[in-house]
Amino acid sequence: MKQAVLWIGLCLMSLTAQAGPLINVGVVYDYLEGSRSSYLKRVFNGGTSTAFIKVNVLEILYNPDGTTREVPVASIANDKGTTSSRDGLMASPSRLIVPANGRQGTRLLFMGQRDKERYFRLRFIPVVPEKDDNFGISDEERAEYKDHLAAGINVMAGYGTVFFVRPKDTRFDTRINETVEQYQVRNAGNSTVVLDEFHDCSIANATDCVPTTKHHILPERQLTFEKKPGRRYSFVLVEGLDKKPLKVEKTNG
Repeated sequence: MKQAVLWIGLCLMSLTAQAGPLINVGVVYDYLEGSRSSYLKRVFNGGTSTAFIKVNVLEILYNPDGTTREVPVASIANDKGTTSSRDGLMASPSRLIVPANGRQGTRLLFMGQRDKERYFRLRFIPVVPEKDDNFGISDEERAEYKDHLAAGINVMAGYGTVFFVRPKDTRFDTRINETVEQYQVRNAGNSTVVLDEFHDCSIANATDCVPTTKHHILPERQLTFEKKPGRRYSFVLVEGLDKKPLKVEKTNG
């Protein structure tokens, strides 16, 4: 009897917890090709309530020691010394209202210098709308939304993605150096290359694999991995829109 009561309680909690927005931002990594200046990012709401989402943008800067820091997007000053536009990425709109089981998009616009590759962190944060949030809804609509959420247990999870802005004059130059013991991929170009769907599996047993990974190799950096006996390595080398499947293996002999 106690188990039955516990099971019913868990089911009710599960149903109640779904009473709210549940957003999906798609892929974690997006890339703006050198010939483009805008990109449409879509957000899906699979929950039962409207999602009010703030879109925040920060620029990722790489320090000489390889560590990173995130800073607000800078602005460009005009000849009069006043701010005229942003030097980097901006989201338009930066406030999204996504209905339940609906989809909405924000256009990511890049303005400023593109002589080198730049990187940005996007955060999609579901919020309970407040008076000064610029969502454009009335006090009555805000109160009704809060009352609806208060009726259940709600966990509104936000998501972060990384946005790569390639240089205007993108140049790919991927150099592979393979020896008996190791395999090295060096990026001598000016834009990030990707080793996608990286598989590390046993030659004798196809089910003996480590989890599939994705590796980004930034300009002037390299990735080196050891070639272990009896293992097969495969991945897709992605240079912008070009994709090339590659395989590497080392037999026990």
